[in-house]
Amino acid sequence: MRRFSCAAVLLLATAAHAQVTDTGTYLQRMDADGDGKVSVEEYVQWMMYAFDRMDRNGDGVLSADELPGGKGKPITREQQRQTIIERFHKQDANGDGVLSAKELSAPPR
Repeated sequence: MRRFSCAAVLLLATAAHAQVTDTGTYLQRMDADGDGKVSVEEYVQWMMYAFDRMDRNGDGVLSADELPGGKGKPITREQQRQTIIERFHKQDANGDGVLSAKELSAPPR
């Protein structure tokens, strides 16, 4: 089992615009094309929101002073993107390349 960095977990947990009260609403907000499923592209776009908000100087790297708690190893936008893609594929339980409401609501695998 791969362990994610503290910064990666915090980035995913702090996606402020992702705060919803039920899975159906969560799916609707992530599902940019309205097809009832969340593609990897839609998932990445949604989850990168926190990174972009935290990257105050816009250089594509979260330095220690931009990370929660003001410390930690720097993480690039591409590193975070890859972490999110890995999480997507772990959540895609049936391997069909999209996340259903059931897969979105399941605990992380």
